[in-house]
Amino acid sequence: MRPLTTSAFDLPDRLHAKADPKLIADDERHFAAIAHRLEQLSADLSQRLDAARKAPAGKGRRAVDRDQEVRRLTVRLRALRRFGLDLCLGRMLPDPSAADRAGAGGDSAGDDVGPVYVGRQGLTDDTGRQLLLDWRSPAAAPFFGATHGNPMGLASRRRYRWTMGRISDYWDEVFAADALDGHAALDDQSAFIASLGGHRSDRMRDVLATIAADQDAIIRAGSAGALVVDGGPGTGKTVVALHRTAYLRYHDPRLGQRRGGVLFVGPHRPYLAYVADVLPHLGEDDVQTCTLADLVAKGATATVEPDPEVARIKASARWEAAVEAAVRFYEEPPSTATTVATGWTELTLTPDDWADAFAAPGPGVPHNEAREQIMAELLTILVGRYEGDEPDDRVRAALEQNQALRTALHRAWPLLDAADIVADLWSVPAYLRRCAPWLDPVEIRLLQRTDARAWTVADLPLLDAARLRLGDARASERERRHRAEVAVERVHRARVIDDLLDAHSYDDGEGVLAMLYHQDLRETLIDETGGPDADPDALAGPFAHIVVDEAQELTDAQWQMLLRRCPSRSFTIVGDRAQARHGFTESWPDRLRRVGLERVEVATLTVNYRTPAEIMAYAEPVIRAALPDANVPTSIRHSGIPVAHRPVADLRPMLETWLAEHADGTACVIGVAPVDADALPATPRVRSSTPELAKGLEFDLVVVVDPASFGDGVTGAVDRYVAMTRATGRLVVLT
Repeated sequence: MRPLTTSAFDLPDRLHAKADPKLIADDERHFAAIAHRLEQLSADLSQRLDAARKAPAGKGRRAVDRDQEVRRLTVRLRALRRFGLDLCLGRMLPDPSAADRAGAGGDSAGDDVGPVYVGRQGLTDDTGRQLLLDWRSPAAAPFFGATHGNPMGLASRRRYRWTMGRISDYWDEVFAADALDGHAALDDQSAFIASLGGHRSDRMRDVLATIAADQDAIIRAGSAGALVVDGGPGTGKTVVALHRTAYLRYHDPRLGQRRGGVLFVGPHRPYLAYVADVLPHLGEDDVQTCTLADLVAKGATATVEPDPEVARIKASARWEAAVEAAVRFYEEPPSTATTVATGWTELTLTPDDWADAFAAPGPGVPHNEAREQIMAELLTILVGRYEGDEPDDRVRAALEQNQALRTALHRAWPLLDAADIVADLWSVPAYLRRCAPWLDPVEIRLLQRTDARAWTVADLPLLDAARLRLGDARASERERRHRAEVAVERVHRARVIDDLLDAHSYDDGEGVLAMLYHQDLRETLIDETGGPDADPDALAGPFAHIVVDEAQELTDAQWQMLLRRCPSRSFTIVGDRAQARHGFTESWPDRLRRVGLERVEVATLTVNYRTPAEIMAYAEPVIRAALPDANVPTSIRHSGIPVAHRPVADLRPMLETWLAEHADGTACVIGVAPVDADALPATPRVRSSTPELAKGLEFDLVVVVDPASFGDGVTGAVDRYVAMTRATGRLVVLT
């Protein structure tokens, strides 16, 4: 076997401990075997594909078989070349003691105690030795499903981060207690458990069992209905939700990409960068991730609603009914008869004819896409009324091109734009009063604005509802163009087939020529599905399952954006009521049932194993002053570092000192507004943020600038609490 010319590992200097040969030598040897086998298979497939392409095409079925073989080999070669060594997702190491207990028929990851490598595809060498276990096989289930509560026979699990075809980082999740000590590559939770090793009191063992059991139950809970993962800072609720996403994608066939797949919704872009980094490590690289603003084209430029009262009014779920009424306003059939002139006669459409045509589109057909169905029904009515000698298809074709008929349809059922519909609500009081009759005169005046298209975040649910209700304005034109192309194709194919039959010269002896006499075969040769498609909107749904983090911030109207994309109502909902900036007085079930989720279960995480107890002791009174019943988790980590207080002038020198003393780690300066970059050291390890944009993130050092300026009431208290609890090592408060 030829060795790899370079190492599969390309670890940065800061991870030099992970480059220890004791940790990666087995991987290096195994990756060399994988590379050798991939090279063999690629060469073999390339030779076979080249030979198949050069083979005589033959006639009839022989030609069909040859083309199918070329396609099959091309697909296999493309799949093989899509990945190199990064075909491998990770490895799992069976626990010998668990294997002994399980026996030959038990739930064990392998028959020996060597590592088992899991890949996006299965792979064996030329002797039949398994190099990669297909991730979809039952034997690979522990790689995705093992937890500290249920290791599924594993001692450890390793996941790789691939960058440009080489490993830039990796993590070991260790499940066996005797494998924790002296390990340089532990993931966060395993490292935390290892750090407790020397002083595991009875209470600590109980805490660890609680963490494992609670997280395991959440990860393995079924996908039916909505599961709320409720937990305060440092409880690991987001990581649990990500593990749950990977687990469900593997174990629940209803969540496959062909059935809608999974959507992960986060609060802001910095958070999504974190999620996008974690999910591939769990074997999931096809989960869609977005913020709520990404669901709407106008979301990229939408600003915060400046008037809190306007934001409150627009937060209602009732705006979906208002959008429906706004569209229905443009779906009124004519109340007088319409005369349509052709080259042969004049035909009349009565108001009842128009009403029948308007009722033709099936349930759920968007407004703009229903026009062609209405037009088809009008044509059927008119052709049925024609009593002349012209063939029906000719009459129908002429009527379809009739400009007067199309103009009448456009007046009665115009093509609409979502932005126009919503902008009219904010600029035409009578239209708003008609569409939202529950509003009082004061609210109607309040919602009117000079620039109706100055979109705010509060407008996005209405724009989304309008866009989905209206559909694609170009669908009708594409459908018409496609029908014309199919008609031309049908005439062309018929001419070619007739020429073949007349020539009597193409006969392969297997009956293919004779089959062309049958109309059924002729019809199958016409591709009526290959017309021009609209650019797909990957976020339009429907999705089989949606994961939404920081869900306590969603308004009722924003929930409708997600419900529209998940008909199954299958959700994983992650949040903390105590971190809701505008208050959250209801229970989770009450809030979710109000917005349309009937089946709701709540799982609560109460142990904070990331934030030091010193920081939580400082932050807890801040949130309890505004929310006495806040679910503040119990912190079990003690750093021995008290919360520091410094003057604002010390910001830069304090950060420079911290950077000099810590070779790794990140710091975040959190204030009402982001701190000027010139006031910070020029390094990517230090960033500036607001409390709202820091939500869901964690930093080794957090510097909170003038927390009193964050404001009064619930919003100010929540912002201070969120900012302080982003710290996993040290908190400094500047005043």
